[in-house]
Amino acid sequence: MAKSVFSLGQRHPRYTIAFAAFVLCAYWFLSSPTPRPHSVVYRANNDLKARLEREERKYRAMLPQRQDLITRFGPTPAQVVMFPPDQDPWPPYTVWDFFPPLFNCPHELDRLGALGDGGKWMCGISRIQDKPNCVIYSFGIDSSYSFEATLLQSTQFCEVWIYDSTKGEDAQNHIPKPLRHRAHFGKLALGASDRHSQGDDPKTWTLKSLMSENGHSHIDFLRLDVEGWEWETFRGIIRDFTMERVSANPAANANTTGWNVNEREGVLPFGQLQIELHVWNQRFQDFLEWWELLEVAGLRPFHHEINLVYANYNRHSGVELAEYSFLNIRGENAFIRDYVPVSPDGVVAEHQQEPDVRNIRHGPGPE
Repeated sequence: MAKSVFSLGQRHPRYTIAFAAFVLCAYWFLSSPTPRPHSVVYRANNDLKARLEREERKYRAMLPQRQDLITRFGPTPAQVVMFPPDQDPWPPYTVWDFFPPLFNCPHELDRLGALGDGGKWMCGISRIQDKPNCVIYSFGIDSSYSFEATLLQSTQFCEVWIYDSTKGEDAQNHIPKPLRHRAHFGKLALGASDRHSQGDDPKTWTLKSLMSENGHSHIDFLRLDVEGWEWETFRGIIRDFTMERVSANPAANANTTGWNVNEREGVLPFGQLQIELHVWNQRFQDFLEWWELLEVAGLRPFHHEINLVYANYNRHSGVELAEYSFLNIRGENAFIRDYVPVSPDGVVAEHQQEPDVRNIRHGPGPE
């Protein structure tokens, strides 16, 4: 006859103790409520304002040097060659030399994602690692999801919206299963105008329309790799979110500001931008005008990485692909303004001082 657990326990007390421990653990696991997110602790960067002001002064001082370089090799923008041939007279430059990422990141600088193609440079991930309502948009994935996955792993509340014109929900398999509840996927393209009616293929959305559709007013980090459509697309973004400041004397405005385009008012809806530039068939004067639009809208480049994989496979052409990272120095985004975030449970976080800056990686401090 089969023996009951209780009769077995009478002969072997250690079984009774083990069984009781199992029952208690099961009860505790099943009855315990889901833990609430811990209170967000924000560490203030007390030097942030001074760092940003110093970097802006340095960046503005570079603008006349760019014009001098144009005069030297032009002398007008229309006469500057993007990638001059290796022949006399030998001008030592490429187009990328006119647009250096001189604006130092005022926080830690990290490369997130895989080594080689797929990894991206980011300024101050610590500023959003515990930030509630953190929003990431990523356009154009191809086959690498390492950046998005690493960003999700490195933050507590960030959610990422991943869009590609050739991939949809099936792309979720590239994100680790424990992180998929914070990843959203859509099969669409980003463009300068909306074309997403029933017969449109691919369906194209402007950033403004897509943010409205998702119920977002701000994006913490925006990543774009749209294979040459960045020129038209970003002109549309700047047009949708900023307004040209009209000058009575455009020539005088250029002499005063260092730019040949009118300055713009308004704030772009993101804190940081990472974008791959494809200068296929681009003329220097067009590239310069596009770049200056970004500058007058408040974007400052703090890092770039030339795509040497592409250069290696296309040695007959110039080094035509480069990834740039920009900081938006306008508005109230998390990378340029100190704030005390509210955690999801409604608790206002304690405002703490930053640890000794000698023990963490920072850009140069104020002089």
